[in-house]
Amino acid sequence: MNPELAREDGKNYENRIPMRYWAEDDLPSQKLLLKGNGSLSDAELLSIIIGTGVSGENSLDIAMKTLSICGNNLCEFWKFSVSDLQKIKGIGEKRAVKIAAMFALARRRNESEVIFKNKISKSQDAFEIFHSLMGDLPYEEFWLLLLNRANRVIKKVKISEGGISGTVVDPKKIFQICLEQHATSILLGHNHPSGAVTPSEADNKITKKIKDCGLLLDVAVLDQNIEAILIIRHISPKCL
Repeated sequence: MNPELAREDGKNYENRIPMRYWAEDDLPSQKLLLKGNGSLSDAELLSIIIGTGVSGENSLDIAMKTLSICGNNLCEFWKFSVSDLQKIKGIGEKRAVKIAAMFALARRRNESEVIFKNKISKSQDAFEIFHSLMGDLPYEEFWLLLLNRANRVIKKVKISEGGISGTVVDPKKIFQICLEQHATSILLGHNHPSGAVTPSEADNKITKKIKDCGLLLDVAVLDQNIEAILIIRHISPKCL
C-alpha cells in the first residue's frame, strides 16, 4: 500500500482513502459543479465551506462530525456561535468565522425575502417576518412591527434581548417608537427558544399592559406572535 494512503495517530486508516485520491467527480466541489447543489448532502455542502482537512480527518469527516453534534439538525446547527464552532476539532477560528458569516448571510437573505410580502393579512405573514429575524436564536428577543392603516409594515424594531427564558420589555419604549413612526397599529413578537408556542403568564401580562396603553393612544395592538422553531403548523390566526 502507498504509505500516503495510511494515517498514524494510533488509528487504522488502511481502508480510508484521502480525498486527494478520490475520483474528481466524487469531490463535493466538483459534484456541485457537475450535478448541482441538490445532489449534495448537508455534510458535503458544509465540507466545501470548511475547505481542507486536518491530520487524520478530511473536510467531509469534519463536516459530518460537526453536524452529528447537533443531531444532523440544521436549525440546531444554525444556533452555534463562533465560540461553539471553535471547540470542534478541525474547525478552528478561521473556519468558525466563515461558517458564522454563512449563517449571517442566510439570515439576511431570509429577511430580504419577506420584505416583498410586507403586508400583514394573516398570522403566516407575521410568522415569516418574525422567523427571519429570530428563528434560529438560542436566546429570547422581543420585536415590534409598526404598521400603517393598510397593515403594511413601516418598520421592524428590536425592543430587547435576554436569556434563554425571558427578556425585559418596556411599554414606554414601544410607544415612543410607535408615535415617532406614526404607526396606527403594532404587532408584538418574541421567540421561545424552548419551542413552546403557548404564551406564558408573563407574556399575557405584558401583552395586556401594552394593549391598555394602546387604547389610551388609539393604537391597535395585534397581540403577540410566539415564534417557535419548526412549529409553524401551530401558529394560527388567534395569535394575532
